[in-house]
Amino acid sequence: MSAMITPELVVLDTSLGNDRADVIRRLAELVVAQGRADQVEGLFADALAREEKTATGIPGGIAIPHCRSTAVLEPTLAMARLEPKVDFGAKDGPADLVFFIAAPEGADQQHLKLLSKLARSLIKKDFTAALRSASTEQEVVALVEEALEAAPARKEGGATAVNPESADPGTTTPPDAARTKRLVAVTACPTGIAHTYMAADSLVAAAKERGIDLQVETQGSSASTPLDPSVIAAADAVIFAVDVDVRDKHRFAGKPVINAPVKRGIDEPGVMVEEALAAADNPNARRVADSSMPGSDDDGPREGVGGQLKRALLTGVSYMIPFVAGGGLLIALGFLLGGYDITGFADDMVVNNSLWNLPTEFPETAQGALGAYLGAVFFKIGSLSMGFLVPALAGYIAYALADRPGIAPGFVAGAVAGFMGAGFLGAIVGGLLAGYVAMKIGKLAVPRWLRGLMPVVIIPLVASIVASGLMILVLGGPIAALTVALNDWLSGLTGTGAVLLGIILGLMMAIDLGGPINKVAYAFAVAGLGAGAIDNQAPWQIMAAVMAAGMVPPLAMALATVIDRRRFSLAERENGKAAWLLGSAFISEGAIPFAAADPLRVIPAGMLGSAVTGAMIMGTGVTSQAPHGGIFVFFAIGNVAMFVLSILVGMVISALAVVALKRFAVRKPAPAAASESVAV
Repeated sequence: MSAMITPELVVLDTSLGNDRADVIRRLAELVVAQGRADQVEGLFADALAREEKTATGIPGGIAIPHCRSTAVLEPTLAMARLEPKVDFGAKDGPADLVFFIAAPEGADQQHLKLLSKLARSLIKKDFTAALRSASTEQEVVALVEEALEAAPARKEGGATAVNPESADPGTTTPPDAARTKRLVAVTACPTGIAHTYMAADSLVAAAKERGIDLQVETQGSSASTPLDPSVIAAADAVIFAVDVDVRDKHRFAGKPVINAPVKRGIDEPGVMVEEALAAADNPNARRVADSSMPGSDDDGPREGVGGQLKRALLTGVSYMIPFVAGGGLLIALGFLLGGYDITGFADDMVVNNSLWNLPTEFPETAQGALGAYLGAVFFKIGSLSMGFLVPALAGYIAYALADRPGIAPGFVAGAVAGFMGAGFLGAIVGGLLAGYVAMKIGKLAVPRWLRGLMPVVIIPLVASIVASGLMILVLGGPIAALTVALNDWLSGLTGTGAVLLGIILGLMMAIDLGGPINKVAYAFAVAGLGAGAIDNQAPWQIMAAVMAAGMVPPLAMALATVIDRRRFSLAERENGKAAWLLGSAFISEGAIPFAAADPLRVIPAGMLGSAVTGAMIMGTGVTSQAPHGGIFVFFAIGNVAMFVLSILVGMVISALAVVALKRFAVRKPAPAAASESVAV
């Protein structure tokens, strides 16, 4: 195994720029110059993206920018002792010691353990003091290698010490544990290399100072050993120092909890331990939620109103899609077999005919009597499925806010919205009303004998009365009028207006590739799909524009890896092979590996092609009655030839654009003198 740090990767008492981005870029250049990564921009983008999630500055004048990146060829450490210091977001001021940890996307466990061990060493004052007093690059390398080879720490005192050789602390309970409070903790960060383990060590050290038994489960990259169930059962409280979801959180259900970002476990470990001890003695403390208990306090960080709305809307749309997907495809099959006039025959055929009694009167465009009958059956089933669009959207928006007690009042409010003609806008309003009312009622303190009735009787009853009552008495009429106006406007879009809408939708689908903006455009298209009809095809056109535009980025990246293979790493070329299928199936996320490695060139190129595709779809009136599936639902697409042509045009434009940007929009190498100053 090659050394992860060499003297050539150490910079002493040198300025690398005025802010953290400058420092990270210069260190990324250093890693690439030593042949340990093959793309400065990709490595810099991945490290900066990680930095923007959580600042990597920690107390003591230290910063640990780090990432896992497809640009990295082998695990690498680059170290800089800065003069002057640079702010990396630590509470106690700027940093002069910066360790840049660059790990390959598929780094093995042994390398990850060594990287994690180095991160844990940086919270030891004697180690950082030695780094500051080192006079040569070779001396720094020797100190780091000594830290990586250090013997495991032994367990002492009342707290369970974290073993530096392992990703996880031991679970042996000290003899005096019965006389002390017992705490458990989980630490986790998005990358799982540095903060996860540093927070674990900091929390254990803070607990040890207070004579408290604290055992930590590190859910990081270098393996994770779950806490023993008996240890969790005996704990008085739990600390979650995490930036990602805790795995198997249900194990801690009912325990008093302190929840904070992982960096707080490094910056304020003592405060978190004290808060956990106070929560253990507080009967009203927040507890780890058990989804089977209505009204359980949320154990996560306090969510703002905007965050709640976003989460609820996306949850509602995600649960609604299966109704729309199945219904839309069945309706499309109904039209295919029964002709476009099947709508006037379907009800009568389904009720009065059968496979043994085929209809004698049917549309001229139908595929014979059998085709007409099967088309009527498919159309009717699809129509009934689409009828759940509004209630399901409202019901699951309410579910996202109030858990299971919110489903019934949400569905009722959605049904009322449909009855009032308020459409999907009414579903959103009704679902939010039902969810918030159910959530507030579920948090009321009620006598024990009444708790069993709350989720099955009281919450659905009261929330339904309030939300549905407001929809009927106050809100339904104005929302219905707004819905009619919106549908009339969309139906009347022609020429420039339709093309402009197609451009906007295309840009939204490509700007974050499955992120919030992409989901907003997709949710808008899916939610309006149920309003589509033969005489109002605008919602179907919007769906076609969104789907086609979302297919362009992954297909374009796949094509680009064929046009100019040298501009892409081996991993990207392999991703390009998969992107053909992902793009064809309308999975925009197939372009994410390329965007993560080179966002400043990949994303603008993708947006350009997607905008052109969206404009062509809207301008030529292509329709889609299916909300997903890409080219595989060709039978649900009107004017499929133009649909395919629009995608091909956008794909070629984006592919040529990204290749051109990679060829000509390249960061110029630093002058030789500057390079020498970094290396020396």
